Amino acid sequence: MRRLTGFLLAAALAVPAAAQDAPLEQPEVERVYTPIPAERLDQMVPKHPGYLGALAPANLNAERPPAPIDLTGTWFVDLSEGFLHFLFGPPYPRFGPEGVEALIDSAAAREAGETYRDSIGQCYPPGMPMIMTRVWPHAFIQLPTAIYMISGFNNSVRTIFLDGREFSNADIVVPSYNGESIGHFEGDTLVVETRYFETDNHWIDYGIPISDEFRIIERITLSGDDNEVMEIEYIMTDPQMWEGEWRSTKRFTRQDYTDINEANCILAYNANLPGTDLGSEAAEERGQSNLVGEDE
Repeated sequence: MRRLTGFLLAAALAVPAAAQDAPLEQPEVERVYTPIPAERLDQMVPKHPGYLGALAPANLNAERPPAPIDLTGTWFVDLSEGFLHFLFGPPYPRFGPEGVEALIDSAAAREAGETYRDSIGQCYPPGMPMIMTRVWPHAFIQLPTAIYMISGFNNSVRTIFLDGREFSNADIVVPSYNGESIGHFEGDTLVVETRYFETDNHWIDYGIPISDEFRIIERITLSGDDNEVMEIEYIMTDPQMWEGEWRSTKRFTRQDYTDINEANCILAYNANLPGTDLGSEAAEERGQSNLVGEDE
């Protein structure tokens, strides 16, 4: 390192003083801005053709009945019922072969102290519904046209549209981990249907897979003296993966002294975390290195 530093210093001193003081000449760069052709603009179809964006002033100010409940606030999953409250089962529905295999293999992995389908640990989004089981707060921001949910876990964003739009065309929609959600009110209950899920590395509970037919219905209510409890009943269906409905209910408590900060999942950092595939591999490599050192 000293030789390299000395070489760089000598090289710098060898440059004439005039050259050192002279400003560097910047090459001229011609910037060419190509406008988008009109025919291309006509092809840029909105996600929901014919519907104003949820934040368009004309949509926000349109006449509509006031919402019977307001979910605006920061919410945290109720931990009073213990760890099993994280899960969506048991009771489980009658699974097909993929779900049964996941339950068997995940149990064997836990018994061996190994991870199983640790996609979240590898920075895949947990997606709905598992995002709601993470031990991170969720901010709900309710407007007349939509509810925006921002999770403290990796800042996952979900939008529940309330402006009466229809679901996107199934032939052109782009699936996502939180799906596309459209809600309406039935009395004091917000009913939300979500469909169009990304299935790649998207699991429920102990690595139970979903298909592109996966759907969620949520029935959301508020209770308590100051509406400090949010209860969500989940009704999940997936004809390819299980029979009938998979039902579960979860509660969340309002957290008035909590805010959502920036959070990002960086895969390289997870190599140091126990309980992930990368962390387990790193620990195993460290153990092998120690053994090699002892042998030497």
